[in-house]
Amino acid sequence: MRNADVSSPLGSVDKALQLLLLLRGGEPMSVKDTAQRLDVAPSTAHRLLTALTHRGFAAQGSDRRYRPGPALGETSTEPLTLGRLREAAHEPMAALHAQVSETVQLMILRGGNIQFVDGLEGRANLRVGVRIGDQMPAFCSSGGKAMLAELSPVDLEQVYRGGLPPWPSSPITSLAQLKRHLTATRRAGFGTNFEETERGVVGLGVCLHSDTGQPVGAVTIAMPRARFQEADMHGYVTALRECAQAIQDRLRGRRAPTTD
Repeated sequence: MRNADVSSPLGSVDKALQLLLLLRGGEPMSVKDTAQRLDVAPSTAHRLLTALTHRGFAAQGSDRRYRPGPALGETSTEPLTLGRLREAAHEPMAALHAQVSETVQLMILRGGNIQFVDGLEGRANLRVGVRIGDQMPAFCSSGGKAMLAELSPVDLEQVYRGGLPPWPSSPITSLAQLKRHLTATRRAGFGTNFEETERGVVGLGVCLHSDTGQPVGAVTIAMPRARFQEADMHGYVTALRECAQAIQDRLRGRRAPTTD
């Protein structure tokens, strides 16, 4: 049997140690890559990666690949401020903006709201404006959903312990609805906003993670609904994930952002 060698405690420890050495090699690894390299079933590979991530020996990026975590000594303890987050995001966001020519924004989670902390406006005459400093409910924003989807059910309930605030253009009106929507968001790996923050605007967003896998922000693309084509969604999401990974690579070794 393929994964019989991990059926015993000693075999499991041996595979975990092999995986640690592979991670120290620095090459990002997916669950499939890990299963092939260790010659185990994908379910076993996922279990090993999950255990190492829980203990800080591995960290998962927005591309769903695993890298060395802080427990392997690959990180520093320098705190991540909003200034550092903006600095790390500047070049990747500029590259994303040049690629898609639409409005690109950086946001963080403030309780049940998102706060826009940086952005680049689209180039077309009809475009979505940047909203640096503004806040709005996270549950109607693509980036907000991407971050909320990373929270545990207990943390999500704590955020919305008073219920969801009303928002005129959002179809989500209850915590139960939000949980169902976030399950789909988590499965997809990105958040969507189809005229939910405001009429005529479509947004797509992915979460940014710290070296320990915690959500520290989100990067989004926003465009007029009239210009959005569903056939283009895959390309937008791919570009967002590449941008997010580039930001995370610059943030490796830093913690969640604090107020400057």
